[in-house]
Amino acid sequence: MSGLRFAFLTTFYPPHNFGGDGIGIQRFARGLVKAGHEVTVIHDVDAFNALHSGPEPTAAPEPQGLEVIGLRSGVGMLSSLLTQQAGRPVVNGRRIAKILDQGRFDVVNFHNVSLIGGPGLLRYGRGVKLYMAHEHWLVCPSHVLWRHNRELCTGRECLKCQLVYRRPPQLWRGTGLLEREAKHVDAFIAMSEFSRQKHREFGFPRDMEVVPYFLPDPEPAGVTADSPSPHPRPYFLFVGRLEKIKGLDDVIPVFREYPDADLLVAGDGVYAEALRAAASGMPNVHFLGRVTPDALRRYYDHAVGLIVPSVCFETFGIILIEAFRQRTPVIARRIGPFPEIVETSGGGELFGTREELVAAMRRMQGDPAHRERLARAGHEAFLARWCERAVIPRYLEVVAGAARRKGDRNVLAKLEVAA
Repeated sequence: MSGLRFAFLTTFYPPHNFGGDGIGIQRFARGLVKAGHEVTVIHDVDAFNALHSGPEPTAAPEPQGLEVIGLRSGVGMLSSLLTQQAGRPVVNGRRIAKILDQGRFDVVNFHNVSLIGGPGLLRYGRGVKLYMAHEHWLVCPSHVLWRHNRELCTGRECLKCQLVYRRPPQLWRGTGLLEREAKHVDAFIAMSEFSRQKHREFGFPRDMEVVPYFLPDPEPAGVTADSPSPHPRPYFLFVGRLEKIKGLDDVIPVFREYPDADLLVAGDGVYAEALRAAASGMPNVHFLGRVTPDALRRYYDHAVGLIVPSVCFETFGIILIEAFRQRTPVIARRIGPFPEIVETSGGGELFGTREELVAAMRRMQGDPAHRERLARAGHEAFLARWCERAVIPRYLEVVAGAARRKGDRNVLAKLEVAA
């Protein structure tokens, strides 16, 4: 094969993952394989099992050219705890080094490395080295800039915040370890312009490129005559993990005074019981639980709009482009990367107050032509900016730029052949 050999290192990878970052990493890996490259993913099964209850999930087959290596140390949670505290791959370091040495990788891409190796992992491997910031872990021990589990972080109170989250303080963060190890990385990637600016605001010293998330090609078909609505009444849709930071506390009460449509909640999580209690006695709020991808597309297809009420600083907003793919407009909170995505696409509206949310809902439901304009704009922006064929070349441009700065002619030659 004439393409590049990539190594992806990450704590979580499907099915051993909890959120959208693992799925996003899998899409990048599969997209590179489709583009003619080879990818080996190294992830930490111990870290997943330390945070997961119930039987371990079974991995689905990956396409040819994509190898997945799950690390199992034999000491379980202790391995993750040592990494979290020391900021280095204490238990798995030798095995990771051996895999990277034997693999002769052209590009080593670090993703969420918090429990697979911490900042000490960044010196491992040769070739062009990238770091992709799926969360704000580089500047935040809790990853999400949600201070004391109750408010947006506008200034560092990290020790107190970690204690509130009941996580052992990471003493290495005060030693300069991250700054020293970051020098081994040739390019850092943020998932949005907002996230790049937030890293800079919180003191991360390196410049960052922007490469957004994407959804695979080809795009699914939209609504057809053979696709009846999965719900008998008009509805707005919420999709995501049920956590306090996702903002549904502000949305559910709105539907007590909005009888014209239902709210369908697709997802599950630790905050589900509290949200169900908040919706008690409300016949127009329905909790769907976990929904399969095929079923979820039908819910997108027939929704009046997708409501995205997160109250924290996310790095992107992949739910928005999922809606755009299905020609579903969005109503997103005016926070984090959402204004960037909505204003760039023209595929929805923004809100900051309950009154703005209700007004946007009424416009979208009451004016079909307005809704259709938003839906069409969002879909066109998805095709131009956030589908696989748009983003994978952008990612490879970052690889090429890092290779030029590093003087790696081998990587540049292979990219030229693959193109």
